Amino acid sequence: SLFRLKDLEVPKLGDCDVHVKMLAAPINPADINVIQGTYPLLPPLPAVGGNEGVGEVLEVGCRVTALRPGDWVIPADTGLGTWRTRGVFPEEMLLKVPSDIPVLCAATLSVNPCTAFRMLADFESLVPGDSVIQNAANSGVGQAVIQIARASGIKTINVVRDRPDLPKLVERLMALGADHVITEEMLRKPEMKDIFKNIPRPRLALNCVGGKSTTEMMRHLQPKGTMVTYGGMAKQPVMVPVSAFIFRDVRLRGFWMTQWRKDHAQNQESVAAMMDALCQLIRRGQLTAPACTEVPLQDYRTALEASMEPFMSSKQILLL
Repeated sequence: SLFRLKDLEVPKLGDCDVHVKMLAAPINPADINVIQGTYPLLPPLPAVGGNEGVGEVLEVGCRVTALRPGDWVIPADTGLGTWRTRGVFPEEMLLKVPSDIPVLCAATLSVNPCTAFRMLADFESLVPGDSVIQNAANSGVGQAVIQIARASGIKTINVVRDRPDLPKLVERLMALGADHVITEEMLRKPEMKDIFKNIPRPRLALNCVGGKSTTEMMRHLQPKGTMVTYGGMAKQPVMVPVSAFIFRDVRLRGFWMTQWRKDHAQNQESVAAMMDALCQLIRRGQLTAPACTEVPLQDYRTALEASMEPFMSSKQILLL
């Protein structure tokens, strides 16, 4: 294994630095891809894993203005290395978050909910009553899409893979606010027409799978609708019939949260507005953390293995 637990000295606190005690950090698919060396952004080795998490500020350098001891912070960007108990980071690498939200919500805030929020906001101007279709609906992003859409009056059609505990999963997604939960097989069935008797065809499709079921999902888009691809779990390309382009003028787009952050690095208002909106939803109980399994850092091996299991419905969270 490339991975081991090491004790390191905490570096000296510079004038613009912040000493952070990490509280909790999840294991996301992108973190696994970094370890496997298949992600577009790889840190120079040796490196600390983890791109997401929440910590508490212990002390700040004399030129730090926006943060003070006791504040909660999350990474402002990827590559922070959150799987550690303590760290000293430059102030601009951290974003302050309110400490009155649940710790697991804060720990899982900067990747999946932000991705869901941006995809719902940035590609189609959706209004209450519109609908969205998405695959891998039980992923962290999928669960956030369901809840954020629900809070905005947008209907969701949620596609999941068939599995032994399907009724339990359907019940869990419906409880989060899903309007319809269907299997990939159902996408091809005539019964899909029944769904569109009471809700409009989607203007937006969110894809993180690829392959045949993505092509099927796209068939249900409205003319001029947009499909946004943000992952490729099936490791198969997105195939589009020519007729979808010519006769329905569908749009195919891509989204990568890391790129969005780069593009908006100078625009702190847009970042703050998104964070505020998400924290408001959390406070109102309209956005919850995904189903989580809490694992002490010592047991990181168990957590890494569990996070790669098929049909894993629970996000592994390292408690630091």
